[in-house]
Amino acid sequence: ADLKKVARLFGIPVSFFFRNETAPERERGKIVRAASRAVLGSNEDGLTEELLSPDLSGDFEMIRSVFTPGASSEQFPPRAAQDGGYLVSGRLNVWIADELFELKAGDSFGFQNQSYRWQNPGDEPCVVIWVISPPIY
Repeated sequence: ADLKKVARLFGIPVSFFFRNETAPERERGKIVRAASRAVLGSNEDGLTEELLSPDLSGDFEMIRSVFTPGASSEQFPPRAAQDGGYLVSGRLNVWIADELFELKAGDSFGFQNQSYRWQNPGDEPCVVIWVISPPIY
C-alpha cells in the first residue's frame, strides 16, 4: 500500500519498482530470472508479490503471490480487469462478490469486474500464480 502511494505521488506506475536493469540487454522484456525478481510487500503485511512478466507492455501480467498463514485482505472494489489464479501450494479462501470459495493446492479461479477479498486460513504459506488483464502494476 505504501509503495502504491509513493508511485502515485511521483506519477509513476508501481511496475517502476520491478525493473531489472541488471539483466543482459538481449533478455530485457523477454526473460525474468528467479534471482532477479523484485519482491514487494512483507510478511508483516501478509502478502509478498513478485512480478513474473518480463514487462507490462502486453495484454496481461503474471504475479507470484505468497500469502502468510492467517493473513487476510480488505474487500477490493470491482476494477476493469479480469483476474485468474492457480494455487501452487497451501489453502486460500476467496470471496468473489461476497461468495466464499475455499481453494487448495491445484485449484484455480477466475473473475472479471467483481469485488473480491482473500484469506489464508492455513498454517503454511499459500503460493498463487496470479494473472491480471490488463496489467494493473
